[in-house]
Amino acid sequence: MSFVIFVVAMAALIWGADLLVRESERIALRFNISEFVIGATLIALGTSLPEMAASIAASADGKSQIAIANVIGSNILNITMVLGVIFLITKAIDPDRDFFAKDSYWALVPVLVFILMIIDGVISRFDAILLFILMGAYILFLLREAQGIIEDQLSELEEELEEEGSKAFAWTHTIPLLLVGLVLVIVGANFAIDSASDIAKSFGISEWVIGIVMISLGTSLPELVVSISASLKGKVDMAIGNIIGSNMANTTIVLGAAALTKPMEIDITNYIFDISTMLVATLMLVFLTANRLYTKPAGIGLFIILGLFLEHTVASI
Repeated sequence: MSFVIFVVAMAALIWGADLLVRESERIALRFNISEFVIGATLIALGTSLPEMAASIAASADGKSQIAIANVIGSNILNITMVLGVIFLITKAIDPDRDFFAKDSYWALVPVLVFILMIIDGVISRFDAILLFILMGAYILFLLREAQGIIEDQLSELEEELEEEGSKAFAWTHTIPLLLVGLVLVIVGANFAIDSASDIAKSFGISEWVIGIVMISLGTSLPELVVSISASLKGKVDMAIGNIIGSNMANTTIVLGAAALTKPMEIDITNYIFDISTMLVATLMLVFLTANRLYTKPAGIGLFIILGLFLEHTVASI
């Protein structure tokens, strides 16, 4: 039964992701907003809801270690697994946006701020407010960047929508489908987590691995499915924007909401490897965007980091 639920949940994820990408294109076309901005805000915040729900619940239950580990693990998986998959499945990646010049700051700074915050062993409510302010600054930056999309991209979107026999843009059509897509992605991810946990238990996998690895992996499923769907449609800017925006949301809004619910204590010595891996993965993202290394070898390099992370996690049981 768990396997059937898992398959149905994955189908819901895929369908929801397709709706998200399709309707986000409509919004971008309607308001001349770049696909990156849509991916980094609307889709990124939507796909970060599972992380937020899991971390808030864990924090409220006094399990701050799980809440923080969920964010760390999700950030690592978003870069190594999701971005790695994008590099491997996409034939040619030539994004319109210069991610290094415009976005590397927003990928790295939240991680450095997070490290500074946990040095004293606690993420306080004051820290949570600072994290919310940081996310607000990122949203303001994106709004200033939303200057419109280039003419050939606009024509391409118009042609795609015409080929699909789409009707004129209408909020009454787009908003319901967008909400359905978000619900399918979030609910699908939650059921996928639960069913995968049941499957894992049936094979005798430890509760620690299920709690840490499976939760992080499960809450990263929306980013994975949405980014793959966007990449296969040739919307790489949207896919990469989703990853950067999701990590930004994880480190600011998700952690901030969890700490605002209840201040979270952490023994940094227990998470040195995981925190270091998150930092290395983020630096790798900055390096790849700086040199525009959107290639399959770069994807393999990201999977190597993922392999080391998973090997250490399993070995530390």
